[in-house]
Amino acid sequence: MTCLEKLAATLASANPETCRVVTGFDGFIDEMITLVAERRSLDDFTAVADIATFGSLISSAAGHSSLREIVVNAVHPGGCAVNLADGLASLGVTVDCFATLGDPPHPAFGGIAEKCRGFHSWGREPGRTLAFEFNDGKQMFSSVKQLAEFTPESVRGFLTDGAFAKACAAAHVIAITDWSLYPHMTAVWRMLQGEVFAGLVHKPHFFIDLVDPSSRSADDIREMAATLRGFEKAGPLTLGLNGNEANILCRLHDLPAAPTDASVQDANRQADALRERLEISRVVVHRIPFAVSASADGGFAQPGPFCPHPKKSTGAGDRFNAGFCLALALGLGDAEALALGCASAGFFVRHARSANHGELVGFLNSWSAGTMD
Repeated sequence: MTCLEKLAATLASANPETCRVVTGFDGFIDEMITLVAERRSLDDFTAVADIATFGSLISSAAGHSSLREIVVNAVHPGGCAVNLADGLASLGVTVDCFATLGDPPHPAFGGIAEKCRGFHSWGREPGRTLAFEFNDGKQMFSSVKQLAEFTPESVRGFLTDGAFAKACAAAHVIAITDWSLYPHMTAVWRMLQGEVFAGLVHKPHFFIDLVDPSSRSADDIREMAATLRGFEKAGPLTLGLNGNEANILCRLHDLPAAPTDASVQDANRQADALRERLEISRVVVHRIPFAVSASADGGFAQPGPFCPHPKKSTGAGDRFNAGFCLALALGLGDAEALALGCASAGFFVRHARSANHGELVGFLNSWSAGTMD
């Protein structure tokens, strides 16, 4: 029996409903967009194929006006906290999601709300993202001014009293996402560390996904990074990063960055160096070919179930996080957590939706047998 088959058997015998996870705090409405290169009729057009072509179209318009047609293919609920909640709840996990969903919550969130135990809205409106999708990736443009209203003063009652504190007291995992687009999130973290998490007695796992911090200042990123170790007083912290995010943190902490074509060994060394420098329990770095994890138990790696023609890539990282958080809630080790994360993301990019419990078990067995579509 292979390691993946053993993990499938373990997952098949588990009851995800006994796992409780809290997610917060970003909610977005994502408009999935195709850019038109040439239209021949109402129903026939050629799309701009790749990001390089998109860039050349923008460059060629410098100095004069230009117009390009877009096609909005779908309006999706988004935000890492919302996508993570969807991934976990689809697997059967008991999820409480607290996010900027709007007042009243935007109708696009309705389907995910039905899956969750609790779906709690803060703020007058969610963030909005225009996601331009190409064959080789996506370019996302987000409207986030309203997210600056997420301050310790404005959210103290929302997060320290009632449902959030109660959900955290029962959670196996508390996952906090999207530091980068919330200007006051570091201050909110400090407030939560002192006023909510300090009172927890059961030592839950914490999981943080920053989202690409490229637009934030070096001082802001360093201040955020120095705050991470404060979570460790309440429970072990896992910091989830992609390759670019890991390199940003390394450069700002005088650690060597990994090359674009980083090997597993490069990525493991990087993850472990960040873990030690940040003084946290675990650092996970996921790249397209593989994912690695560094903790006190050592360095681990998992090649991903590569999909050459994904049906959807936006949100795949959040489904990786869902699989990883399920493993944390089940008390599994680093190797199993990486495999569940990769399997959850692998199913998502092939089917453009989150897997349920049985489907994830089946995917693990298909992956082991090499029969994935």
